[in-house]
Amino acid sequence: MTTSHTTDERITELEIKASFTEDLLDELDKVIVRQQDQIDALIRELGYLRQQYAEPAPQGARNLRDELPPHF
Repeated sequence: MTTSHTTDERITELEIKASFTEDLLDELDKVIVRQQDQIDALIRELGYLRQQYAEPAPQGARNLRDELPPHF
């Protein structure tokens, strides 16, 4: 009976470890999905900024470097 009892304990420990491993895998999957969403948002924002940079400035737009500060 000792061998059977030891085998049952080992199987139980393996089942517990497998359960924790599944939980960890689920959590890591959620992190990956969240990071991919963030990456996608950053890519969209970068595309928007590149598009803004590539478009010429509208006529009449003022350049703040050409203006004097109010204290002059």
